[in-house]
Amino acid sequence: METTGKLVDRPRQYHNVDGVGELGIGVMCLGYALLGWMQVHSPEHSAWNGMITFFVFIGVLSAVIHYGSRAIKLRITFPRTGFVEYRKRDKVWIPMIAGTCVSGMLAAAAAVGMRAHWNLTSAASLTGVFLAGCYAWGIARSVPWKWTVVVLLATTSLVVGLLPMSVLDALIGDSWVSRRHHLLSQPFAALWLCMTTYGVLTLISGGISFWLYLRRTQPQP
Repeated sequence: METTGKLVDRPRQYHNVDGVGELGIGVMCLGYALLGWMQVHSPEHSAWNGMITFFVFIGVLSAVIHYGSRAIKLRITFPRTGFVEYRKRDKVWIPMIAGTCVSGMLAAAAAVGMRAHWNLTSAASLTGVFLAGCYAWGIARSVPWKWTVVVLLATTSLVVGLLPMSVLDALIGDSWVSRRHHLLSQPFAALWLCMTTYGVLTLISGGISFWLYLRRTQPQP
């Protein structure tokens, strides 16, 4: 018989049974990477660096992920393997609290690091290790082959932390960030690489899961 813990974990595992959860994570990470790239490589006072654009972009990205995932669930997943209603805290409060805590810690570390003239590049690359840990806890522990993704995420993050500063400087280029906030330009490049890698790997993993799901399931008559 299944343990109570496994029964409690079933709804969470079912959320990504078709790979849609990972696809949403991948789109979110690549969306943030795109926004950061446009902000850095646009003039300082361009629309990309305005707060209105930021909130509109995040709103559109969130809507695409939410309604896109919902459409796949309604049209493909639910007709094949049924419907699961998630508790509101699992859908809203836990992601909101986690995102707020992570954003706050990153912002505080950046502020303190700038004042103390720390080298934040290695710390930024370790964000990928943190994300790999979250992926391991939330997804890989219920799907053994996805531990390969965890290893790739962690390894890539460590490699980013060992990259020559010249490589990171080349990613930023002669932008307004490198001129005004040089201490943050290299950490931003490291974080951008980690987010891009995380997005690509989760998209690939989610795509494989979606393909396997379609092969193994059929719509209910």
